[in-house]
Amino acid sequence: MQINGKHFRTIWVDAENRGKISILDQRQLPHHFVIEHLHCLDDAITAIRDMHVRGAGLIGATAGFGMYLAAINAPENGVDEALEEAASRLNKSRPTARNLGWAVERVLAAVRTVRAGGDKKKQAYQTACEIADEDAAFCKQIGEHGRGLIEAISRKKNGAPVNILTHCNAGWLAFVDYGSATAPIYAARDAGIAVHVWVDETRPWNQGAKLTAWELQQEGIANTLIADNAGGHLMQQGMVDMVIVGSDRTTHTGDVANKIGTYLKALAAHDNHIPFYVALPSSTFDWELAEGAKIPIEQRSGDEILWISGMGHTGKIESVRLAGPGTQALNFSFDITPARLVSALITERGIVQPSRQAIHALFPDKVLSLSHA
Repeated sequence: MQINGKHFRTIWVDAENRGKISILDQRQLPHHFVIEHLHCLDDAITAIRDMHVRGAGLIGATAGFGMYLAAINAPENGVDEALEEAASRLNKSRPTARNLGWAVERVLAAVRTVRAGGDKKKQAYQTACEIADEDAAFCKQIGEHGRGLIEAISRKKNGAPVNILTHCNAGWLAFVDYGSATAPIYAARDAGIAVHVWVDETRPWNQGAKLTAWELQQEGIANTLIADNAGGHLMQQGMVDMVIVGSDRTTHTGDVANKIGTYLKALAAHDNHIPFYVALPSSTFDWELAEGAKIPIEQRSGDEILWISGMGHTGKIESVRLAGPGTQALNFSFDITPARLVSALITERGIVQPSRQAIHALFPDKVLSLSHA
């Protein structure tokens, strides 16, 4: 997508040095645009764990390149051992996003197909690049499928702007390009459909306020920032036509894990008869898990609730304490939206109902490969 009119992906290999992987340090946005370089496995783990990168697709792509960095820094006769250790460490860096484990497993499987250490390193590089390219391609396809949903509402409104509410950031900053929840919005804009986005601030990291609003501004898409708790009121007032969110992990039966607060938006949408869509690539599906209640929910430091950061009057990023000394805070990062509250899932293969039967019918190859595992 565009930053000041120039195309960027969220992660890329340095053109002159394959041992240097570039990312955007999202902790600095929207105030500072900072490119950070990853040179080793530890750099990739830090970037994922401390949220220099975040979002399901980008976490997966970063994990893929983290595996590659572990491979190229290993001795020729120790690549397999280095990758097994890297896989274990990466999988512990953030537990909820399915794309992370999926990417790690994909690199491991690909490297096992070759024998020589040098070939294993080449295979790790090729697979990491494939993961990133595939993520961008799948998100673009999600946009094409989701555009029709927006277009249908636009026709009912005789071309008046379609008001879309989203939560957190499931834009291109959360993936390699295009995004999941934002991809249909970009595709609709490109087709000449008028859209307006209600952007949840999304506490405690404020990814909506800091990232989604900035991203949409860069793309010239009308948007308005709202407090997290305002969504239900807007729905009651007829100011929301549809909700589109992303997912960090979705069971093969349709239960959705996404940024904390998503469940409340789904409840409000259901009560007000507003369609609630979840956009995700197939890499976000957990083909082994049937119950959303069993998805591991990451619990992060309470300091993320007790403190808030932003640009101060001096132009520097500053943190201030919101609560008094001694205040206890509980900080779950995700919640589960049951399939019954989801209108449909928007995937790279098309729009599908959030049920075991429908999902398995759209992805028979995934189910078959699982049964043969």
